[in-house]
Amino acid sequence: MLDISEDGRTWLLSGPASSYAVHVTDRDELLHLHWGPRIGLADAEALAVRPLPDYWPFESPLDGREEYPVEGGPRFVRPALSLRTGERRGTEWSYEGHDAEGGELRLRFRDGDLAITLHYRMRDDVIERRVTLENHGPAVEVLRADSATWTLPDRDSWRLSQLHGRWGAESRLERSLLTHGEKVIGSRRGHTSHQHLPWVALDTDATEERGEVYGCALGWSGSWRIAVAQLPDARVQITGGAGYDDSGLLTLGTGESYTTPVFAGLWSDGGFGGASRAWHAYQRTHVVPDADQDRPVLFNSWEATEFDISEEQQRALAERAAAMGVELFVVDDGWFGARTSDRAGLGDWTPNPDRFPGGLKPLADQVHGLGMQFGIWVEPEMVNPDSDLYRAHPDWVQYQPGRKRTEFRNQLVLNLAREDVQEYLWEQLDGLLSSAPIDYVKWDFNRCFSDAGWPDDPYPQRLWVDHVRALYALLDRLRAAHPGVAFESCSGGGGRIDLGVLGRTDQVWTSDNTDPLDRLAIQHGFSQIHPARVMAAWVTDSPNAMLNHRASSLRFRFVSAMAGVLGVGGDLTKWTEEELAEARGWVDLYKEIRPVVQRGDLYRLRAPEGGLSAVQYVLGGETVVLAWLHAQRYGEPVPALRLHGLDPSATYECLKTGEVHRGAVLLHHGLRVSLRGDLDAAVVRLKRK
Repeated sequence: MLDISEDGRTWLLSGPASSYAVHVTDRDELLHLHWGPRIGLADAEALAVRPLPDYWPFESPLDGREEYPVEGGPRFVRPALSLRTGERRGTEWSYEGHDAEGGELRLRFRDGDLAITLHYRMRDDVIERRVTLENHGPAVEVLRADSATWTLPDRDSWRLSQLHGRWGAESRLERSLLTHGEKVIGSRRGHTSHQHLPWVALDTDATEERGEVYGCALGWSGSWRIAVAQLPDARVQITGGAGYDDSGLLTLGTGESYTTPVFAGLWSDGGFGGASRAWHAYQRTHVVPDADQDRPVLFNSWEATEFDISEEQQRALAERAAAMGVELFVVDDGWFGARTSDRAGLGDWTPNPDRFPGGLKPLADQVHGLGMQFGIWVEPEMVNPDSDLYRAHPDWVQYQPGRKRTEFRNQLVLNLAREDVQEYLWEQLDGLLSSAPIDYVKWDFNRCFSDAGWPDDPYPQRLWVDHVRALYALLDRLRAAHPGVAFESCSGGGGRIDLGVLGRTDQVWTSDNTDPLDRLAIQHGFSQIHPARVMAAWVTDSPNAMLNHRASSLRFRFVSAMAGVLGVGGDLTKWTEEELAEARGWVDLYKEIRPVVQRGDLYRLRAPEGGLSAVQYVLGGETVVLAWLHAQRYGEPVPALRLHGLDPSATYECLKTGEVHRGAVLLHHGLRVSLRGDLDAAVVRLKRK
């Protein structure tokens, strides 16, 4: 809902529980008024007439109060907008007006020939913000154009939550007190990165289910930066957008425009859990394509075969996967070109004739005949020097003239900002998806930018932005041409997960680390912002050969992976008949609880730091609890778990769903469940009578 004052200079956006208010003064200063609990227009107007503080010349009354601070003039905070022309640097804008259409508020400003529009849209209690620059005069260099600056109310102290990590250990939650100065997180790697997810949250004394939490999440899949600043007067502002530094994003010629990615904000008084549930609902409703459709159980061949694949071998795996109840069979790396290792073949997206003499269609047809969908792995943005594509077009990669072309994983990054590269990839991928009945594409990205040069372009640094814009355009084009194909975003695990790529893909690969115990902490952090509906998780072989060689029960591995979109990645030809039978039981159980897990409200009952962790999902009158016992000391009983989100006046029945589930938990009075001490993981289903 949008309310506007009679003088047209105060705007109030309201959702079910929160409000956001801004005001333009007579001097064309755009001030932030309120972000928090829902208020009325009269309250916003009362805030608008409060005078700014009268500071000495060493401080600015605008700092910490402006809605979108630009570079130049009486301000000293980090600018959200930094521009340069041939004559000068900075912005001196004037307010021109506003309009509202389709639920979006647009505030229009002008600096000479440059039009600057600030966009606002309230979706439930999530506010989407972005900025559009339109140039009607001589060329303008955009050094920095952040999507938004968020201003928090005055508080005595703030605590910052962030998600950090590395390859194999992504999305780990960290909370720390915010001190004076700036805390800057981001990526200078060309993609979202394993090191940080573009999300922060701030609170003063929140718990999992109580207290105020402010959160911000950026929808951008390239390099990015979020700066959280506690200013000298203790006010806090959060500024974020595309690009890591201020060396330049792009240039705008006459008639050209640029719109920043969305930087979304959320206020919740339901603690960290309430904030997470609001973020999840927002993404399922407004971001993720077809989020009302549950994702299928998949099998991926990578850990079973790596590069040593053949059509006959894939058929054998497909038969075992189908017997287990798998719904989507995925052929991973090694099906194309001269791809017998990671040293060759990237860029040549045609089936290897020795391995698939009839192309992919015969295998895809057999997989469909077994009752499963068929999927493949691709890495379109990369190329091996040992490939037909690179030999024909060595200038199509990112490189600096006169410098060595750095290889990671024996590959280089294609310059996707080039139109000829975009068209080549479109022709290759469109042809591939038209050549066989393919239902799913795992889209990987296995190295960072290093030599990000473009010798033939007059403004080569624009490739950092234009690569991502071209990626989005290519995914959009492929989805429009092949609406039945689902896409998964992968970047060596969780290296490209953000609201931008989630708007174009159906799920994401959370981490290459498939150890079920490690995954609990990764999934705990992931759940702070993203829903289970997009979180792919696999059951792989034990001991875990990829990282730590830790042994774990099939039960623990399945229950860990059932917390998201269930997949299987082990070598099924080596599983015993008993293991295959047990796995079939877990797959059947997951299909029963899948709607609740993928579309329900999530409650984190216990974090994975201690000996017991658990999560709960609630959808309508049904709830599902997944619990894991990591360790038990001195014969102590396992503590009972108090459930949330249920009707305390109702009676709930514990559903039994087969031998694999029977007896796994004991139902206790007062909406509590307890894990038996002889089990390392369990699933319980409750349904309101």
